[in-house]
Amino acid sequence: MALSELDIATIKGMLARGDRQSDIAAWFGCNSGRIAEINTGKRGADIHAMHNGLPPAGPYVISVRAALKSRETLTALRDIIDGSLSEIDAWERIE
Repeated sequence: MALSELDIATIKGMLARGDRQSDIAAWFGCNSGRIAEINTGKRGADIHAMHNGLPPAGPYVISVRAALKSRETLTALRDIIDGSLSEIDAWERIE
């Protein structure tokens, strides 16, 4: 997964806050090597750290970012299923 500029700014903010690189990698669901590259300036050197609105400090048992994305996907699927069931119910009432 590619990290956006906002992701890099967030990572820099988390690093400045003192979060462990492994915890940050878990939040973003990426390899800790990507976090190390950002920490050393090898990646995203021109991007400034974000200090407000940071995720909660780790450690994280699972990738929280992945869990939140899964929740969004499941919610969207639930809405599609609910809509489909409503259409079926309406069709059954017509017959």
